[in-house]
Amino acid sequence: MSRLALSDFPPIGGTTLPEFSELRREFVKNFAERGDLGAACAVYYRGRKVVDLWGGYRDLKTRAPWNEDTLVLVFSTTKGIAAMVMAVAHSRRLFQLDDPVAKYWPQFAQGGKAQITVRELLAHQAGLPVIDERLCSTKLADLDRLAEIIARQSPVWQPGTRHGYHTLTLGWYQNELIRRVDPQGRSLGRFFQEEIAEPLDIEFYIGLPDHVDEQRIATIKGFHPLRMLLNLNKLPARMVLTAMSPRSLVARSARNPKFRRASELGGPVYRRLEIPSANGIGQARAIAKAYGDLATGGKKLGLTAETMSELTAPATAPTAGSHDAILKIESAYSFGFVRPSRFFSFGTASCSLGCPGAGGSFGFADPRQQLGFAYVSNKMGFYLFDDPREKALRDACYRCIEQITAAEQTKAPERRTAA
Repeated sequence: MSRLALSDFPPIGGTTLPEFSELRREFVKNFAERGDLGAACAVYYRGRKVVDLWGGYRDLKTRAPWNEDTLVLVFSTTKGIAAMVMAVAHSRRLFQLDDPVAKYWPQFAQGGKAQITVRELLAHQAGLPVIDERLCSTKLADLDRLAEIIARQSPVWQPGTRHGYHTLTLGWYQNELIRRVDPQGRSLGRFFQEEIAEPLDIEFYIGLPDHVDEQRIATIKGFHPLRMLLNLNKLPARMVLTAMSPRSLVARSARNPKFRRASELGGPVYRRLEIPSANGIGQARAIAKAYGDLATGGKKLGLTAETMSELTAPATAPTAGSHDAILKIESAYSFGFVRPSRFFSFGTASCSLGCPGAGGSFGFADPRQQLGFAYVSNKMGFYLFDDPREKALRDACYRCIEQITAAEQTKAPERRTAA
């Protein structure tokens, strides 16, 4: 299908403060010039919502527009939301980062995992990016059975020596840890709803409830495999080459359960299950608001100073260095979040934290600028991060902040002179 002209799209909806009008212009350009189909972007700055935009089609076939209440699958951007659950639990002293996971979950000690700490697990250093037993929707729906399966898994490298993106597995381990330490025994998805989503008044789900109208969910538009082959240059070359072997860690990390296409994570079979690393469904403003609270100290989330210090501290590389065993580039992780690195620089300082998702979505917090940002789309791209649509909005956001800061600095001497 040929690219749609801007006149083919419904009008852009939402609001933007005048100081962030450049971001709105870039959002429009995403449809006019960068091939977006349906998307939303939201920004919280200094605790205030300054951008809340949506546009395009929720479903291209039916020409259903993307509305204010549209929900969308955000793939691995879900990891950042799951990490917030861990942060809240840590603030309530439900676990300590340097304790062994097996202290809270004794069965986890199987297969040489007795000494793996919670810190190592959340930093993708546990050596557990794959599950050898074949998974399916039935097994994923039974959390007790799933816990038994993943507890038996042996690490594929010496924990703490390397790190590698735990594409799907991290969320399942987080989920079981939360179930073990939460006094109510809640799953991660339920803990998130009751302790984060409801207090913040945001709509985001890890495991879609039955009461949500499926007509509100945006239809993900993937791409033909041939187009993927033509865009391999947009991915790390070594990762692509390694993934061609079905027995490689790269391939195995993303193919259990086996999907015909990534969008199945948000389809009827999997959307009601909890896959905390990959199948969150929600709104850009929900992600931005949660990150906005993180960026301003986590008061609404109830985060302690100790937890905030852990969250914003620079990521510590494993003993063998920062080369990622899955992504095949240098990377940085801590507390379940992706952190700025040489290949993926975001935010204005090392204290920034977030997580991108397949297809181009991204949510993050920049505590130095007190900024929470989120972009989501239903048209999948080919980038691990820095999708041109998202990057254009993020860059415009920072240019707006630079102008705000410059104007404030100009006014400050004037006020002092007047005084």
